[in-house]
Amino acid sequence: MNKILAGLLALTASVQVMAATPWQKIEHPISGSAQSVGGFSNGCIIGAHGLPLSDAHYQVMRTDQRRYFGHPDLVAFIQRLSQQAHQQTGGTLLIGDMGMPAGGRFSSGHASHQTGLDVDIFLQLPKKRWTSAQLLRPQAIDLVAANGKGVVPSQWKPEIGTLIKLAAQDPDVTRIFVNPAIKQQLCLDAGTDRDWLHKVRPWFAHRAHMHVRLRCPANSLECEEQAEPPAGDGCGAELKSWFAPPKPGSSVAKPTTPPPLPASCQALLDEHVL
Repeated sequence: MNKILAGLLALTASVQVMAATPWQKIEHPISGSAQSVGGFSNGCIIGAHGLPLSDAHYQVMRTDQRRYFGHPDLVAFIQRLSQQAHQQTGGTLLIGDMGMPAGGRFSSGHASHQTGLDVDIFLQLPKKRWTSAQLLRPQAIDLVAANGKGVVPSQWKPEIGTLIKLAAQDPDVTRIFVNPAIKQQLCLDAGTDRDWLHKVRPWFAHRAHMHVRLRCPANSLECEEQAEPPAGDGCGAELKSWFAPPKPGSSVAKPTTPPPLPASCQALLDEHVL
């Protein structure tokens, strides 16, 4: 995708979700067997599980926002990854936004995270557990230089690459979004073991966290899967294009009306909110 167009789409999506949404009124998961419905940026979830807030290997940030719900596959992935990361680095995972109790559209901050299959994870692995105050108001470490062309050497640690690689090697993971400068550093550090890199996709922002996306669960028949990422490690011309200057005449797209909800999600809202 042309990087200017992608940026405009990202901006448009962020504008679309600024108004309050009815999904925020649903305070508890919808009962039923776990089903991710619709697309990652236009969907919902039935039977979501809350990520347990007490665990030896991870900590959940901003619990007051109640964005720690997801498909059981996502909960299991976070628990699995946190154990692996702790074994290899001795650090603790810092878990950011997953989804709301019934998924759906956020009022701000995300266009995706709607089907219980997305999670944001800070790219830092503290050896000392954070206090409650730190978790409620987390301070992210910006890993990207001010000019956007590389990482900050003093902030980049090998364990960050280890964490991203562990996540990418998980069979349930289909994509990981990071800043282009972070992807570039991963490419430089990867050596000959590069198969996992094709899942790591450059995207705007994402300077301090990775956004991990799982594939549609096998029993979620209404879940809309994305196409597989392109073959190869993504470290060539595709990555370089993210650092190219914008083309003359590029302009900001006007916000558009969000698409209609999948029928099952609209029915869910009609029953529980509207």
